[in-house]
Amino acid sequence: MTIDEAKWLRYGQTIYEIGAYNADGTPRRWRVSGAVQTWKRDPNRVRVPVKHGMYSNGAIEAWNARYFTTKEPASRKVQKSKALRRK
Repeated sequence: MTIDEAKWLRYGQTIYEIGAYNADGTPRRWRVSGAVQTWKRDPNRVRVPVKHGMYSNGAIEAWNARYFTTKEPASRKVQKSKALRRK
């Protein structure tokens, strides 16, 4: 995600963390939890508050925007544990 893409995010929009997956193999989803903040003095500075689950909060800023995308990545295949395969 570029800085310009981050500026166009809106409250409630779902974004995905690149390379991070949930236990069931789906990509980790984050939701925009507030208004996008920009600065007049520094047009390359942006802050987007995000939330994951019930307790995880964070922010997308210029230094970590490259780890997020608005397009849903493909799910990965998850192997079941040996205890579950025996049944």
